[in-house]
Order: sequence, then C-alpha cells, then structure tokens
Amino acid sequence: MTARTVKEDTPLLGSAEIERIIARLAHQIVEPQDAQRGLFIMGVRRGGEALAIRLAEKIKAMSGTQPQLGFLNINLYRDDDISHEMPDSLIPADVNGKTVVIVDDVLYTGRTVRSALDAVTDLGRPGAIRLCVLIDRGLRELPVQADYAGRTIATTPDQRVVVTLGRTPSESDEVSILAGAP
Repeated sequence: MTARTVKEDTPLLGSAEIERIIARLAHQIVEPQDAQRGLFIMGVRRGGEALAIRLAEKIKAMSGTQPQLGFLNINLYRDDDISHEMPDSLIPADVNGKTVVIVDDVLYTGRTVRSALDAVTDLGRPGAIRLCVLIDRGLRELPVQADYAGRTIATTPDQRVVVTLGRTPSESDEVSILAGAP
C-alpha cells in the first residue's frame, strides 16, 4: 500500500472504513500456511487491546476457529525509561510453536515493537511472530516492518496519530492526525 499525506486535525478514517480494514486484516492473518499451526493474537496493552479483540472476533466469525487472545504489558522491556501505568500482561496459553501476531494501533519508531518482541520471546519459542497494525506512519528508528498494515500514511515528527477504537464497533471509532509531537 502506498503512503498518502493528510492534513493535520483531519479525521483520516471513520468507523465504517475502520471496520472494513479490520475485516481485511483478519483475512490476511489467517491466509498464510503458518497460521494453521495455532494462532495467538497478542495486543500491546493500551493501543493494541481493542484492535486485538476485534481481530480475534473477526477471525472466529470467518474461520469458525477461536484464536488464542492475550495482552502484553511491555513496560519492563522499554528502553526509554517511560513507564505507563497499565494492567499486567495476560497470556492465557503457551506460545511455543504457535504463530503469534503482535497487534498495535500505530507503528511509528519501532521501539514498542522491539519491546513486544522481547516480551514474547521471554514467554517461549513461537513458530513465527508477525506484526499487525492499524496505522503505519513511517519514520522508523529501528528496522521494523508490519506484516499486516491497515493503512500507511506519511507523517512528520511533529504530528501525532490519534486512534479512538472500542472493543466493539462504534460510530465513535476514528483515526485522526493532530499537530503536536506524540
């Protein structure tokens, strides 16, 4: 998908388009052969939680199989000494040999993904690890790329991407670009 530039303070995606993107991402996640060895959807705490829940529900609805669902608190693995208060990780099953899909709302520098990779590999040895994001905004600091990206947009460092996403589809679901550093 090619990147597109948008104006600040403009809604980028509304609820209907977000729901279509989630459905497309769910199809892409179950398509590869490695998804047959057991799928584990892991949302990064806060931003990736609602997206992970909705992806797992879409996957169950279209395939008839409920993927494992868990959530990662990556505070212990961060390299920037910023700690956010959030619930502990919730990992209800073994990751060994499974295809783990790390889910987050926005991919930016790659540092959150690096932290999530460290957290997952501390849990065991997955058969494969994939990355799924709703928005890929570019501007990486680390060599990280999403396997599944809902939308790729060009941003500047002085912009921030704001994702409002509930655990169930809602008219208030929205993605916007705002002025001001993230």
